[in-house]
Amino acid sequence: MSQPADRFDHPPRPLAQRLGAILWPSFFAAGVATMVFFAFVDPLLLRDMTFPEVEISRGLGYTVGFFMFWACTAASSLFTWILLRPASRFNKPLAGD
Repeated sequence: MSQPADRFDHPPRPLAQRLGAILWPSFFAAGVATMVFFAFVDPLLLRDMTFPEVEISRGLGYTVGFFMFWACTAASSLFTWILLRPASRFNKPLAGD
């Protein structure tokens, strides 16, 4: 089944806009998650329970925690972006149709 020639196809977004749509909301969400998490959990106590032999400062614990939250929230934003892409990009007619 072929598509009509006048059917609107969403143009691809620029790379900077796609990255911004994924990274900026995830950065914000990671910041909020970090504040909430570390309001109740001390990074030094967490280190003592998990890796007591590793010398990690409190500041490094906050930093590592933030980047872990950012990686998780960025993955969530990326999956949402993948699922919301327009179907017109994938429902192209085959060359023989």
